[in-house]
Amino acid sequence: MDQITLTGLRVFGRHGVFAHERENGQHFVIDLVLTVDTHEAARTDEVTDTVHYGEVADAVAEIVGGEPVALIEALAARIATAVLAFDGVSRVQVTVHKPQAPIAHEFADVAVTITRARAEV
Repeated sequence: MDQITLTGLRVFGRHGVFAHERENGQHFVIDLVLTVDTHEAARTDEVTDTVHYGEVADAVAEIVGGEPVALIEALAARIATAVLAFDGVSRVQVTVHKPQAPIAHEFADVAVTITRARAEV
């Protein structure tokens, strides 16, 4: 199978365990790796024969900007479920980065990565 990769989708959301995270919000960064079959799209050169990554990005942005969750694990699972609903996606790897996580130490990033297949949802 082939892959479509979307890296660094930055969306403002209000997810977190603490009240100030939900009140103030912060930016989350999403990376996706979609497992797809691109044979037909390569043959026809038609966007309708592949997974439209712009539509996937819109769906993910709506989730991240939508109803808050406490854990980025839960956010990643919501994203995976939505992406697997797109025709042609058989598997997805979702990484949710929380670069402004409330940690008392200097750090570069906090991220959770999950992998889900269509049969697992």
